[in-house]
Amino acid sequence: MKQGLYDHFQPEEKPFVDRALEWIERSAQQHELKRTDFLDPRQAQIVAMLANRNPDVRVRFDGGYALAERKRALIGPDYRDLDGEAIGLSVLAVHGPGQARLELDHGDFLGALLGLGIKRDRIGDIHVHEGFCHIIVTDEIADYLNIHLRQVHRMNVLTDILPLAELQAVVPKLEEISITVASMRLDGIASDVYRVSRSKIVDPIRAGRCRVNWKAEEDPSSPLREGDVVSFKGLGRFKVLEVDGVTKKGRIRVHIGKFI
Repeated sequence: MKQGLYDHFQPEEKPFVDRALEWIERSAQQHELKRTDFLDPRQAQIVAMLANRNPDVRVRFDGGYALAERKRALIGPDYRDLDGEAIGLSVLAVHGPGQARLELDHGDFLGALLGLGIKRDRIGDIHVHEGFCHIIVTDEIADYLNIHLRQVHRMNVLTDILPLAELQAVVPKLEEISITVASMRLDGIASDVYRVSRSKIVDPIRAGRCRVNWKAEEDPSSPLREGDVVSFKGLGRFKVLEVDGVTKKGRIRVHIGKFI
């Protein structure tokens, strides 16, 4: 039965599927409440799929705000009211001394946190503003970071812990572009979006540096669909916003949103 279940997932996802199955089975059979660390959207999708197969459990996802990408999951027996349970999230506010501007980016903050020995799954979404940054973290590490995070990319910083109600989220901005392609193949669309040759886009795909909907994709010919989110290490992310019919020459019109 479990082997048939694995057919729905990529081979590299098997370890996470096993962990998620254990969480769900413990909630169903031993009535445990499991609060996970942060899950990316693909991991959250896996947990939801597995939970939906078991009528004795329910699951709630929460990343601190409505549009959160990374979320913690609460998994509990079906009779338990999960909405009344604390999700265990804090906001770490980071700012420079005085009126100093923080000319730093998402990667700078993430690197500083990882440099303190914090695992990626303890860190939620990172919201970089012009003069400060709000980082959603698990309650378990909030005090540690408030004491120890004193430098980000060689810049001295100060920190505070804020309640979720004071989070100032950054809404992702998309640069919209329109392209026409011969097919919906991943390599063809990505080469147009990033303005590189198809031969140069194939190598990173086959090397495992591409994800479609947060799931590794190593097949350059894999077809994309409306709503898909594609990311390449070092190149950024884009979303297929709309597939808008066919031109007179038989090419497909596609609207793309590049995350900026």
